[in-house]
Amino acid sequence: MNASIFDQGLSPTAANHVALSPLTFIERSASVYPDFPAVVHGSTRRTWSETWTRCRQLASALEKRGIQPGQTVAAMLPNIPAMFEAHFGVPLAGCVLNTLNIRLDAEAISYMLAHGEAKAILVDPEFAGVMNEAVALLDEKPLIIDVADVEFLGETQGIGEIEYEALLAEGDPEYAYRLPSDEWQAISLNYTSGTTGKPKGVVYHHRGAYLNAVSNILEWAMPHHPVYL
Repeated sequence: MNASIFDQGLSPTAANHVALSPLTFIERSASVYPDFPAVVHGSTRRTWSETWTRCRQLASALEKRGIQPGQTVAAMLPNIPAMFEAHFGVPLAGCVLNTLNIRLDAEAISYMLAHGEAKAILVDPEFAGVMNEAVALLDEKPLIIDVADVEFLGETQGIGEIEYEALLAEGDPEYAYRLPSDEWQAISLNYTSGTTGKPKGVVYHHRGAYLNAVSNILEWAMPHHPVYL
């Protein structure tokens, strides 16, 4: 079968094709609105520029710690700034983010960590107890990173090799921004709760995450406030 004339010399190039990825969202926000608020958590306030820098530091620090592209980084965190940063910093390093359900027991969490082959875990010390039990069940121990939440007033226990802010300090704030070479590359791994058997993993790729985010904005009719400079 002869190739169509439209298949000749018309393949994607750097001039006419870019991978769809939600990483472009934060890069654009930091570029266009660097001094606008991005994170508000109790007394913590950070701009888009500051948040983008921290995400790049996280990606760089994970790379320096030996976490390779395509490997999994898990997160046992509530809705705190580090969780937001992980959603960009982990895929920026080419890794896959696995956010864990904080209400599950140690056995279920351990299964997810093993099945997803997590190489590192971000842990809020609030959940140190169940995470300690979960990691103890693993044959291969991942890098554990404590993420202290300054707004949490209860008792906490650190179990990690390093604290999150110290990890970021290891990273390069000018870490190179790179989109995935293939938009089909995995960006996140999520699991069912396992109520009818072993938890089942669901993988999102960069393209799917990008399109899902855009469709949510359109479907939910999210309000847009004009900005006058």
